[in-house]
Amino acid sequence: MTGFLVQQLVNALTIGAIYALIALGYTMVYGVLRLINFAHSEMFMVGGHVGFFLLAAAASLTGGPASVLVVFAIFVATFIAVGLLGVGIEATAYRPLRGASRLAPMLSALGVAIILQNVVMLFVSRRPLPFPAFMLSMSFDVFGAVVTLNQIFIVLFAIALMVGLGWFVNATTLGIKIRAVSENMRTAQLLGINVNTPISLIFFIGPGLGALAGILYAGYYGIVVFSMGFIVGLKAFIAAILGGIGSIPGAMLGGFALGILETFGGGLLPRLTHGAIGSEYRDIFAFSVLVLVLIFRPAGFFGESVTEEGMVYKRDF
Repeated sequence: MTGFLVQQLVNALTIGAIYALIALGYTMVYGVLRLINFAHSEMFMVGGHVGFFLLAAAASLTGGPASVLVVFAIFVATFIAVGLLGVGIEATAYRPLRGASRLAPMLSALGVAIILQNVVMLFVSRRPLPFPAFMLSMSFDVFGAVVTLNQIFIVLFAIALMVGLGWFVNATTLGIKIRAVSENMRTAQLLGINVNTPISLIFFIGPGLGALAGILYAGYYGIVVFSMGFIVGLKAFIAAILGGIGSIPGAMLGGFALGILETFGGGLLPRLTHGAIGSEYRDIFAFSVLVLVLIFRPAGFFGESVTEEGMVYKRDF
């Protein structure tokens, strides 16, 4: 039993770290623009495909698995490429609608998501592609559980990115500008802040983190497919709501909490029902959490504080 619990905990932390990275993109955009960026899940998918092609190219050039430096360079290149894509989407699909009601950019985001998914489906592949391995195939026995090097890397790498993002937002000049625009965009403009710069920055960082999550997810499961962003993106959105959308610590906590709930729930279902319900029904837990949170605690773990100006702005919806 101890081995089962430890194994489930490791699995939960692994998938929870991926959910948390994606949730950060949702919560950053919402925290500044009060926009639910439904196209963010496709940034995750595009990141997986960019990583796939770069890793495949590196393997063909070197004739074997990529070195640590090459993998690091691929991660950086993917972050930058998808981050620039996010900036371009913001400038063309969201910025012209900034003065409109909140429904308009939300519909625009849905349109962008559909476009990205279909472009990858038509020009890359309709079928799942085998994702190249970029980690050594090593495993360790921990209290009867099998912990792989890939799982350890995913958890530690995701935590490092989250800590780095927290430091950037709270301790740098650009981070202070982002928080100022998030607090009150009009006041930030009166103080001389060019609001387009912080907004473009969050649309660079958020999709970049989502792209790295795409590589981690594809590497963990060994495949990449054009439709992989849909269900994973929904779960990351639930994680952002669970933690308190608009809160960076909330997105981190929500991702890990959802991963733990989903993994332990899916693992215990076959045992509790004597095989009548399998682990494939684990999605029930994620969407049940969404319903319960919206009913009993819509603000999540770290609910955002709503100002009077924010209440007036929300009436436009």
